[in-house]
Amino acid sequence: MNIYPVILAGGSGTRLWPLSREALPKQLLPLCSERSMLQEALLRLSDWPELMPPLLTCGNEHRFLVAEQLRAIGVAPLDILLEPESKNTAPTVAVAAHYLLQQDKDAVMLVLPADHVIGDVPAFHAAVQRAVKAAESGALVTFGIVPSGPETGYGYIRRGKAAVQGQGDAGSGSGSGCYAVEQFVEKPDRATAESFVADKAYSWNSGMFLFQAARYLDELREFRPAIADSCQKAFDGAYHDLDFCRLNEASFAVCPAESIDYAVMEHTRHAVVVPADIGWSDVGSWSALWQILEGVEGDADGNVLRGDVYTDDVRNSMVRAENRFVAVIGVEDLVVVETKDAVLVVHKDQVQGVKKIVEDLKKNSRSEHMNHTRVYRPWGNYEGIDAGERFQVKRITVNPGGKLSLQMHHHRAEHWVVVTGTARIICGDEEKLLTENESTYIPIGVKHRLENPGKMPLHLIEVQSGGYLGEDDIVRFDDIYKRS
Repeated sequence: MNIYPVILAGGSGTRLWPLSREALPKQLLPLCSERSMLQEALLRLSDWPELMPPLLTCGNEHRFLVAEQLRAIGVAPLDILLEPESKNTAPTVAVAAHYLLQQDKDAVMLVLPADHVIGDVPAFHAAVQRAVKAAESGALVTFGIVPSGPETGYGYIRRGKAAVQGQGDAGSGSGSGCYAVEQFVEKPDRATAESFVADKAYSWNSGMFLFQAARYLDELREFRPAIADSCQKAFDGAYHDLDFCRLNEASFAVCPAESIDYAVMEHTRHAVVVPADIGWSDVGSWSALWQILEGVEGDADGNVLRGDVYTDDVRNSMVRAENRFVAVIGVEDLVVVETKDAVLVVHKDQVQGVKKIVEDLKKNSRSEHMNHTRVYRPWGNYEGIDAGERFQVKRITVNPGGKLSLQMHHHRAEHWVVVTGTARIICGDEEKLLTENESTYIPIGVKHRLENPGKMPLHLIEVQSGGYLGEDDIVRFDDIYKRS
């Protein structure tokens, strides 16, 4: 059987705000190394010849960022499936299963979230090999992480009897490191978590799975026929758009949102758990990230410092400066995260409260939960520099070969000044090239386009002026990226 990694690259990562935001979530950020978490997830599979090319899933709004991150590390995916909206893992894995069965009727899926850390890659490979033996007999395998402490932020799995070779139910497998799942347990309180760790029969629920694609769909049809039906129709209506596979939006929209655990694993008689001690973390909070980095780059006082940071009499803290100088004196057990438009200061024991900040930002119709000051587009990025009544200033970077849509604005005019590089500009019926220190003016209501024909990034300053400056004041006439 061929094993196909299915990398789940959706999600918004709100618990790592202000660094992680909806438009640039944690799986696309370099949190633990110089590469993003998505890139690390793919690279830990790259030297494993038994694996087939990965199939990725992500939201529509992240598609170009995901594709660019894959290109940067030289990974050619089987495909990138775009979810029209977030529906949790059961539907996402179902459409991935349909895709793989179209390629290979015996496909085995190794389902991996893109935003997890695995410190011991050889142990991870060994755990997967144990799981394959169970999956070959028809089991649905989940990976249970050997607990390192009484964690209350994870669900738990209680294992039952050791798996027995040759059976097709929850006892299927090699009998070596595979166990029937006796019970899935919700996130416990502290006392219960301590009893689980002492019991030795419990593992953390990792959210990683391995099973035959056909077996998963069989179980989904039995226990959640509405999800199965919607996903079948969504895949049947799928179509390719540039380098992406788009699902049928209407069919996927009516699909119930549910996790694999709730939809299938808690009901099936074929669930198997493989306990794995692999240095795993879901990086679900700032304190979790501190724990990961403290052993790698922590100083003598247990501090993890990133960026332009000064500390004095600081212990067991994380201080991360993205843009400015940050000074911290006489504190301990704090997380301090600075970005251009927000600063977070929180005690390490209270980091789960960060999601309340995001909820409040949404409730008050603010934008800090959605975007950073730098916003990424398929052609490059732009960054807000200044804004006031009837004007705003942006720094725009257009990648080599990048081309903005042919567009016009009803409510604003634009002035462009080239800082470095060469710009090809269409303004009405006129086309011209601008180089360093040259400028142009785009009147209200005139069709225009900006393109970088060179081999180096194009940097320019844009000054917008007018009665309304929102990003929704764009009428597109032609776009090579097929945005509406």
